[in-house]
Amino acid sequence: MNDLLLRPAATSGKIFDVTPQSAGWKYVGFGLYRLSPGETVAEDTGGNEVILVMVEGKAGFHAAGQDWGVLGDRMSVFDKTPPHSLYVPNGQRWHAVAQTDCIIAVCGAPAHGGHKARRLGPDGIMLTQRGEGSNTRYINNIAMEADPVADSLLITEVFTPAGNWSSYPSHRHDEDDFPRITYLEETYYHRLNPANGFGFQRVYTDDGGLDETMAVRDGDVVLVPRGHHPCGVPVGFEMYYLNVMAGPLRKWRFVPAPEVAHLV
Repeated sequence: MNDLLLRPAATSGKIFDVTPQSAGWKYVGFGLYRLSPGETVAEDTGGNEVILVMVEGKAGFHAAGQDWGVLGDRMSVFDKTPPHSLYVPNGQRWHAVAQTDCIIAVCGAPAHGGHKARRLGPDGIMLTQRGEGSNTRYINNIAMEADPVADSLLITEVFTPAGNWSSYPSHRHDEDDFPRITYLEETYYHRLNPANGFGFQRVYTDDGGLDETMAVRDGDVVLVPRGHHPCGVPVGFEMYYLNVMAGPLRKWRFVPAPEVAHLV
């Protein structure tokens, strides 16, 4: 297994803990908790802003000195309903108590205190189609550029039907040269339906200095430090992924790979 493909460290508790230090980059942090009813978790945000995404299940939250009640209503990501999320600024503490079996994603990036704690969705999030034919996928935008809810974080989730491609045509966002392109590190948290399925993700640069093709399983995480990063899923399985992006500028600008530029 290469350094870009991460498998869960455990079956319960904090099963992922990606930090800039562990990933070898500067901005994106990604944690994932799998909790049973009654289990609790608490963290300080420190210098980061955090968006807590209820991937599955329900949990009660207290954050930034406020009680936010119980968040979450989908028991499976493949229900495709909009997620419940909570933005917590830097310098704050959050605490969660699982009401059901649940999965909580902790998406973090550097912040400067530009935003207050707030709920994100499910109101205002609509499942939208992107692409066509075998490149069709469906998007729930949680915190993208059009909504100025964060200092650094850009977050979305994507549902790719069986036999389709996603994050395609291949593209990269690994240079700080706005408005042509922005530098954004990225993580993919993958789920498959049925759970015994598999998909593929390739991460590669134009010069071939990085070129990794990974078979991803249900629950894997892929790191994208640079380069193009398309995904595909075979007939018989659906693919879900949660994307977390961050960089020096909260804008998503990319350029296509030369071999697919005619498709853009």
